[in-house]
Amino acid sequence: KGFVLLKKRWVVERTFGWLMSCRRLVRDYEFLPTTSETFIYLTMIRIMVRRLA
Repeated sequence: KGFVLLKKRWVVERTFGWLMSCRRLVRDYEFLPTTSETFIYLTMIRIMVRRLA
């Protein structure tokens, strides 16, 4: 059949690509998981604000 595009996987891979644009998220420097989660939220907020502007 060949290559079949999986919609959900594409969305996840695209989102991970966006997150990797933030230098601090490329390596896990944080000690607490909540700090890493907070930086992910901040990065996604920044990405969405830039897309809306």
